[in-house]
Amino acid sequence: MHAKLPRKLWIMVTATYATVCISLGAIYHVYIKRDYERAYGDRIFHWYAKKIIDVTRVRYAVNDPFDLETEPGKRYIMMVNHRSLFDIPLSVLSLPDSLRMLTKKELFRVPIWGQGLKAGEFVSIDRSDLQKAIKDLAEARRIMESGIVLWIAPEGTRSRDGRLGPFKKGGFVMAIESGATIVPVGIQGSEKILKPKTFDFYLDQEVTINIGAPIEASRYTLDDKEQLMEEVRQAIVSLCGEDTLVK
Repeated sequence: MHAKLPRKLWIMVTATYATVCISLGAIYHVYIKRDYERAYGDRIFHWYAKKIIDVTRVRYAVNDPFDLETEPGKRYIMMVNHRSLFDIPLSVLSLPDSLRMLTKKELFRVPIWGQGLKAGEFVSIDRSDLQKAIKDLAEARRIMESGIVLWIAPEGTRSRDGRLGPFKKGGFVMAIESGATIVPVGIQGSEKILKPKTFDFYLDQEVTINIGAPIEASRYTLDDKEQLMEEVRQAIVSLCGEDTLVK
């Protein structure tokens, strides 16, 4: 169902309100009360995701044939196809509780939101500066070992036509260097909720989140990262249903 103008406005107001709330909440507990706990971060992130999904009345189902369970002390990266702005809230509600995104460093400069991302244990790696990249990678590894599961869109940006785009190397270099386990995830149907570069929201859409078999990045070296990229790509192609599309 195509959302009418009042509903569109309500969706945008709700999304803005939820984003400001979780950002201010993280900032308050980290920098003012100094009593931030990860469980609190998980709760407010889930609250945010539920607000976004409920206001658009998305119906979603999770298909997890491998019964994914994360082990304490191990490093995990969820690599997910990216068709929609709704992929992140859907992932938050469908994947392990302590999920955080590998985020563009530019977003950390956005007032309130950027400070909220930093306070909420989101991760960025600045590869334009070697020394900073080394420190960022060490911090990412520490955060993963402490129980955070990183979410990465290997395409680097949202698809404009619903098809899986070329993969960027950065996430795979990080996975190899940190010895992480990659879990491929395919989301089907999220592109129907909001068309790219529009405010054409569609209500009551059905989305499926398919979780694939884990892939150990430690089996690869930086020299053969392209093989790892291809293995993950083939898994996501199948999980997001692209292998069934007519070429």
